[in-house]
Amino acid sequence: MEIGLVGLGKMGGNMRERLRRAGHTVVGYDRNPEVSDVESLAAMVDKLPSPAVVWVMVPAGDPTRSTIGELKELLAEGDLVVDGGNSKYTDDALNAASLAEKGIGFVDCGVSGGVWGLENGYALMYGGSEQDAAKVMPAFEALKPADTPDGLVHCGPKPGAGHFAKMVHNGIEYAMMQAYAEGWELLDKTEMVENVPEVFASWRTGTVVRSWLLDLLVDQLRADEHLDAIKGYADDSGEGRWTVEAAIEHAVPMPAISASLFARFVSRQEDDHAMKAISAMRNGFGGHAIKKD
Repeated sequence: MEIGLVGLGKMGGNMRERLRRAGHTVVGYDRNPEVSDVESLAAMVDKLPSPAVVWVMVPAGDPTRSTIGELKELLAEGDLVVDGGNSKYTDDALNAASLAEKGIGFVDCGVSGGVWGLENGYALMYGGSEQDAAKVMPAFEALKPADTPDGLVHCGPKPGAGHFAKMVHNGIEYAMMQAYAEGWELLDKTEMVENVPEVFASWRTGTVVRSWLLDLLVDQLRADEHLDAIKGYADDSGEGRWTVEAAIEHAVPMPAISASLFARFVSRQEDDHAMKAISAMRNGFGGHAIKKD
């Protein structure tokens, strides 16, 4: 298929490459002319056949809203916009309704895979009508992990279903990383255990706590056993907050995820030892910046 891709950063750039490797034609636009295929959104749209499909991978909030607003003026009835960024699910209904005024379809898609998605594929959680999703399905199939039926799921027909699922995924991720980090801090501070990196490495095979996050943490600990080079500070992307807000709205108790979110807030007031491990894991899967100690 031929597809437009807006936003060619760490995720978008790798997605463009994975789509091209699968034989698809991608016209990419980015404000950075060094990575962009065209000089403007309008030029990108002009190169696409009708009906046009444009995938947006820009930061959530105003950047996404303004980009979709510009595309509304450039696209025509029957075209499709896919929001693959980390938008808040409540934005999707508004964007879908706005585009529908011109007969433009909308699909929201939560994308997980970080900087490793180029080689491993991306987990894709999408929302919207089956009719709209069909227009972008060849791209979905190319981006998802190969040789498995998993990794691609239609979360529901309502706009925002995909981003809601991705939001909960990220909330769970917060709690998992917090548990690993607290366990590491205890092992690192005791004199009872001498080889902490290899203890964590031993958990990667046969235990119930094995995971990709654990793999990433082991890599970081083997390179810097006490994570001395990393400051105990971790940002939050916003999705942990939204998960807790949704839990409050629906009266769903979330003690572990809430605590992991508040722990990140604490790290911004004082250097938190456990947060070194979370910062290391975030850098490992998403290329998120770390603060050097």
